[in-house]
Formats: sequence, structure tokens, C-alpha cells
Amino acid sequence: MTPLRDRFRALHESGTFLLPNPWDVGSARLFESLGFVALATTSSGLAAALGKLDQQVTRDELVAHVAALTAAVRVPVNVDAERLFADTVVGIGETVELLAEAGASGISIEDYDPATDAIETLAAGTERVAAAAEACARHGIVLTARAENHLYGHNDLDDTIARLTAYHDAGADVLYAPGLRTPDDIARLVTSVKAPVNVLAVSGAPTVATLTDLGVRRISTGGALAWAAYGAAREAALELLNSGTTTFRSRSLTPAQATAAFTPHP
Repeated sequence: MTPLRDRFRALHESGTFLLPNPWDVGSARLFESLGFVALATTSSGLAAALGKLDQQVTRDELVAHVAALTAAVRVPVNVDAERLFADTVVGIGETVELLAEAGASGISIEDYDPATDAIETLAAGTERVAAAAEACARHGIVLTARAENHLYGHNDLDDTIARLTAYHDAGADVLYAPGLRTPDDIARLVTSVKAPVNVLAVSGAPTVATLTDLGVRRISTGGALAWAAYGAAREAALELLNSGTTTFRSRSLTPAQATAAFTPHP
């Protein structure tokens, strides 16, 4: 256990906190400078920063990314580790060890397998969560278990709740069903499981204030901030290309804002 891991675990004890997802060291430093108490990596945002599509990043690339982020900021970093880059429980433990060495305070594991384009069986998903939980416990790392149903067209909330309940019983500390967006569904999940719940801030989801009232513990953004940044960069570049103007400069960071974000920590 480290002070940062202690601090991250304590954030899950009460209240609601925001967990934005930077995609590189610069965005991590920027978000930290704004006052966010913790950060999380994003698989799709990291992939974009590397010129790849989501689910194409290698384990070595993720570990290097986590090491760079944790060295650059002074707040806890949670890691979107996808399936933990392993098909076996031994491999899951190996990935957790590498991410622990890289400085992760939290790690997530999901139950979608891109190799088969399918959600894993409940038994397989539970076995994998248990292996991750055992490895995370050795380092005091907060483990988040993700039920991916609602990102892949399986909108069966009963199954999602059953999965997350089993994952919690297997040792997960935090539960997450990305893609839920209605207050009723989110409230039902929060009241049905006996663990902190993370909600993804997607289009059409309730506001932060409403999610707080619903009892959500943690709100993350996934790749949304990365894609917003890339969208802004695209529009700025198209303005320059098509009209030859540079009005986009008025929306840039000021020198003072850049200094506040990117001055190295002492």
C-alpha cells in the first residue's frame, strides 16, 4: 500500500468524485492543475494518441503510458486495462504486477473479449475478476469490475446486475456498467449492488448533480475528453486550410494557463 493508493481507496468511501480520463502526460498535467483529485487512463484515447484504434494498444505500451502518467502527476491514477491483456489467470496476475510497478492506484477489468466479439460467460468473467482481485490485493490497488453489456447491445439490466454482484463477491472493490444513461437504470444498479458504482458520462446521461443524488460514487469520461480535444484540433486545422484564418487561437490556452498546467513539479 502507498499513500496515493490509500488516498484513492478513501475517495470511494463516501460522496461522489469526478475521474476524468487524460490520454497523454500533457492532458494529465492539465486536468491535475484544474483540481481533479484523481485521474484515469482511457484505452481509446491512448490508442488515438498512438495513432491506433481502440483495443489495438499493447500491454507494453499501456504499462509505459501508466509509468509516464504516474511520474508526471501527484494524484492517484486508475488504469483502463481492458481484459488485462491475458487469457489466463496467471497472465492476469502478471499484468497487475506490471501496472503496480508502474504506479497504478486502481485497475479495471472488463468482461468483453474482442477476440470473439462477445461478452464472456458469467463463470469466466467471475474467475477472471477473482484472479485480478487477488493480485490487486497484494498491492492495495482498487479493482473495478466492468460489465460491458450495454456497450455491445446487450441491454439486459438484470444480467448486468447479476454479473456485477458476482464480480463484487469475487473481490472487486468498484462496479461499473458503462453505457447506462437513464436515471431509473442507474438508480436501480446503485441500490442493487453493495459496492461503489462508477458511471460513464455519456451523451444523454444525467448531470453530475443528478448522479450525485442517485448515489453514484465515481463519474468518469472515458475517451470523451480526448475526442473533444481531437475534434477541436480538427476544426482549427480545417479553418486554417479552408479559410486561411486563425480565430481558433482565441480558444487556445493562455500562456498563464499553460504555465500553471505544465510547469514541472518540484
